[in-house]
Amino acid sequence: MSNQQTQQPVTASDGITSRAADYGQWYLDIVKRADLADHSSVRGCMVIKPHGYAIWEKLQRELDDRFKATGHVNAYFPLFIPLSMLAKEEEHAAGFAKECAVVTHYRLKTIDGKVTVDPESKLEEPLIVRPTSETIIWAQYKNWIQSYRDLPLLINQWANVVRWEMRTRLFLRTAEFLWQEGHTAHATESEAREEVSRMLAVYADVAENVMAVPVVRGHKTEGERFAGAIDTQCIEGMMQDGKALQMGTSHYLGQNFAKSADVKFLNKEGQLEYVHATSWGVSTRLVGALIMTHSDDNGLILPPKLAPIHVVIVPIYKTPEEQERTTAEAQAVAVELRAQGVAVKVDDREGMQPGAKYYEWERKGVPVRIEIGPRDLEKGSLCVVRRFVIEQDGESERDLRKRKKQFVPRAEAIAGMPELMQTLQRELLERARMMRDKRTRIIDTLDDYEAFFKGDGSGFAWVHWAGTHEDEDIIAKRFETSIRCLPFENQIPEAARGPGTCILTGQPSAQRVLMAKAY
Repeated sequence: MSNQQTQQPVTASDGITSRAADYGQWYLDIVKRADLADHSSVRGCMVIKPHGYAIWEKLQRELDDRFKATGHVNAYFPLFIPLSMLAKEEEHAAGFAKECAVVTHYRLKTIDGKVTVDPESKLEEPLIVRPTSETIIWAQYKNWIQSYRDLPLLINQWANVVRWEMRTRLFLRTAEFLWQEGHTAHATESEAREEVSRMLAVYADVAENVMAVPVVRGHKTEGERFAGAIDTQCIEGMMQDGKALQMGTSHYLGQNFAKSADVKFLNKEGQLEYVHATSWGVSTRLVGALIMTHSDDNGLILPPKLAPIHVVIVPIYKTPEEQERTTAEAQAVAVELRAQGVAVKVDDREGMQPGAKYYEWERKGVPVRIEIGPRDLEKGSLCVVRRFVIEQDGESERDLRKRKKQFVPRAEAIAGMPELMQTLQRELLERARMMRDKRTRIIDTLDDYEAFFKGDGSGFAWVHWAGTHEDEDIIAKRFETSIRCLPFENQIPEAARGPGTCILTGQPSAQRVLMAKAY
């Protein structure tokens, strides 16, 4: 991440750097202050803390339910892959070669009082710590597939993988990360390609309707495809700094892996054929996407569908008698909210001022805070504070705070909480779309393209393209931009549809592509 401005970082709130001053540092501050993750003692690896892992668990559940609804089942495969097995699919192996961690010995030994690798424990064949699992899974599929009756084989794995990244950033790019990887086998190309599109649609559904992150769907260019794939489809989201983030991919692998693992089946006509393969995956990078799409200078903002806690209730008191009454009411309200499926936390910690509690839960992205004081008890009301509202043009900070904080009759506040969660979920997606639209341009000339991306300029550009892979490199080196996807027709804005002229080569172009700077 590059700084958006050259000025010194400005602290916006409670140790969080201003997003406008230094976007990269702001992101790291949110991760730390929201208690999501820490750097570990292993270079490039992270420790996901309970609050961060709770978000990942909810994402897992949303995805896993959809996988199972489309006929997939979960399995688990080994962490280690023999070098010879990885090397069977040459293009695949070459694509991951620079990122592979290699195990060469299996035992330690104390020599001269120092613990070191036992030189006599060298493995006959090095083992690769999986960067992805296609090769070892397809070696197993050879034993599972003999007939068309065994197809389709629809398997998903929840696992960790290792890709030895040189430059890492919490959640977005780490040497070890968590993900799911689907690996399916099909009798025909058409069935496999349908699977690729179906799973990309699942990812887009989770991105937009669970994460509240609008995405563009399309195909990757030849140079950006997954190593060993014939076709890669992707979803691309825009972060608040205008950069794109690839949030999920789905690949048609053809018969490449089936041939390298010799996976054949007997078709209905009694003939042997190689099966057709797909793979698809998303990772803990999605947590980074949540942070960068929704959060502000006060901390994390979470869509209710992924918030581990929907409502935090803070009793306010000065005397022991007030403490007893407000805490009892907080617990009673919590019981009624939980009965409606709302996840509630009562923060009744002693020796901590209410304001400190407000800041903590705001940093952690809890969608709604309820404050209960003696006056609220007397009036039979609850003070309901939303984590965010969509800002209106020209609105003062005071007016913004007033819209966030409302005093609502007790019964009405409790009964209306599920609807309020739906409103917050919908408004987060709406706000993200507004942000994306504001930073998206339809561009027809190279001069306009240069002006749009000049310096720290970022956003989505819809441009006509008819260049080669070498031309993509020219654009990348000159503007630090790339073709994020060759979009599906229905993903292109109405005003940007139709043929035109490539901005770089001047050659005819059938449709526009999506270009941006990216993570």
